[in-house]
Amino acid sequence: MSNILSGEESSHQITTDVLIIGCGISGSIAALELARNPDVRVTLVTRSQDPLESNTYYAQGGIVYTAADDSAEILAKDILRAGDWMNNRNAVDILAREGPNLVRRILIDERGVAFDGSAGEAKHHRTREAAHSRSRIIHVRDATGKAIQDALIEAVRTQPNITLLSANTAVDLLTPAHHSRNRLAIYEPLSCVGAYVFDQRRKCVVTILSKATVLASGGLGQIFLHTTNPEGARGDGLAMAYRAGARIINSEYVQFHPTAFYHRHRARFLITESVRGEGASLVNASGEPFMRKYAPEWGDLAPRDEVARGIHQEMLETGSDSVFLDLRSHIPAERIKERFPTVYNNCLEYGVDATKELVPVVPAAHYFCGGVWVDEYGRTNLRRLYAVGEASCTGVHGANRLGSVSLLEGVVWGYRAAQHIAANLSEELPVAPEDIPFWQDESVAGYPDPVLVRQDMTLIKHIMWYYVGLVRTTPRLARAMRDLSVLREDVNIFYHTQRLNDELIGLRNSVLAATVITRAAWANKESHGCHYREG
Repeated sequence: MSNILSGEESSHQITTDVLIIGCGISGSIAALELARNPDVRVTLVTRSQDPLESNTYYAQGGIVYTAADDSAEILAKDILRAGDWMNNRNAVDILAREGPNLVRRILIDERGVAFDGSAGEAKHHRTREAAHSRSRIIHVRDATGKAIQDALIEAVRTQPNITLLSANTAVDLLTPAHHSRNRLAIYEPLSCVGAYVFDQRRKCVVTILSKATVLASGGLGQIFLHTTNPEGARGDGLAMAYRAGARIINSEYVQFHPTAFYHRHRARFLITESVRGEGASLVNASGEPFMRKYAPEWGDLAPRDEVARGIHQEMLETGSDSVFLDLRSHIPAERIKERFPTVYNNCLEYGVDATKELVPVVPAAHYFCGGVWVDEYGRTNLRRLYAVGEASCTGVHGANRLGSVSLLEGVVWGYRAAQHIAANLSEELPVAPEDIPFWQDESVAGYPDPVLVRQDMTLIKHIMWYYVGLVRTTPRLARAMRDLSVLREDVNIFYHTQRLNDELIGLRNSVLAATVITRAAWANKESHGCHYREG
C-alpha cells in the first residue's frame, strides 16, 4: 500500500483508519503497533518540519527499566511517593507491571535502541535519579530520547501503511456535535471523527476523517518564560481537546525541572538530574551545598518539586540570579565527557567547562502532569478519541512526576491505546464525508502581523512565569485570571479575522492552555507536589 496521497484527496479531504496527532514516543509506538495489520491505514501528523523534533527527542536522562533488587511494587511506591500520593493507583500498577517488559520488547528487541552497556540485558548501565530508591534507569549517554526517537521514526518511515505528514499543524478536533452539517448530530454523545489540519507548505486546511483519533501532541512548557521544552510544546493538544469537550484534569500540576542551564536571564537547555544521581551537587554562589536545608532526607536527590522550590528559595535568600551545579568536585573529568557529552558540549557553547567550572542553573517549566483524562487504554470521554503521552493524564504522575517515568508512560499507553483501537476499529467511517464541511476562510483578512503574535506570546509567558509559576499565591492567581481573560478575548477576535498560520494557531492554543492551568491552580487551595500555594 502506498503512503503517497493522491492529488484530489490531499487537496481538501483525507480519509484514514486512524489519525495520530504527534509523533513522539507515544504517537510513534501507537502508529507502529497499529501498522502491524497491513490493512489498517495510519496517518501520522506533526507540526514540525522534521518528525524527529519532539519532547521525546530532548529527553536526556533515560527511561525507567528495572534493577536486580527491584520489583513492580517498589517502583510503584517510588512513583506514589514522588506524586505526593495523589496518583491513580490503578494506572501506577499498570505502568509498574507492564512497563519494563514493553521497554525490552519494543525498544530493545524490536527497535534495537543501543542503551549503554547493552551487550546483554544484565549489562545495561543503570543510573539513579531523584526520588528513586533503586538504580533502575537505562540510558544512551545523556541523549536517550534522541536515540529512541531516531529508532522509532526510522521504523515509521519503512511502514507502507503509515502516512507521515510533517509541517502539518492540527487546528481543531472534528466532532459532529460541533461541525456536522447534520444539525441533529448535536443530540448524539460527544465523539471525534478526525481533525482539521493546517498544511504549512501549501497554506491551506485539510479535513482528515478517521475511524479513531489519537492525541499525542506533547506538552506546554512554551507558555512559560523559562522552559526546557522545544518550540512546539505550547498546549495544542490540551486546547483542542478542551474546545471539543474532553474532560481535563490535574492541570495545576506543572512540573518545573530544577536544573536548566542559565545564561543572560534565560534558561537555555536541560541539564539532566542524572548528573546529581552520579554525584554532582547543588551549591549557591558561595560554593556551599544547600539542599539539606530544604529536603533533609533526600538532599540533592529530593523529588523535583522540592529541589526546584529549594533552588527558588536559595536564590531569594542570597539575591542570586542562579545557583550552580558542581560536577567537577565529584565526577572525574573524563567521566563527565563520556557519560554526559550533551551537557558538556552544550555548556562549552556558552563558555562554561563543566570539568573545571561551576555550571549556573535555574528551574524551568518541564513537564505537564495533568492533561486530557484517559482510562487504562488511553480512551477519553469522547467516543473514538484517545490521548497518550504528555497530552494525556492517566494519573500515573499524580502531583509530581518521578524522573524518567514519562518515556515509560509513553511506551505503555502508546501500546495499550493501539491494542484497544485495533480490537475495536469499525469497518466504516463514523460520519459521512459530505457531512463535514471544508474549512472556510475566504472572508478573513491577510496573514497576522508577526509582531502582534510575538508580543501576545511574550505576555502569556510572563504572566504564567511570575503569577502561576513555582510558588502561587491568591493575589498572583487572581491577577493572572484577569489578565488572561482580557488577552484571550483579544486573541480570539484576532484569530477569527486573520488567515491561519502555525504561529496564530499556537497563540490561540497557548492562551487557552494558560487559562485552563490558572483556573485549576486557583481552584485547588491545597499544596501538593508541584502545585505549591502560599496563601
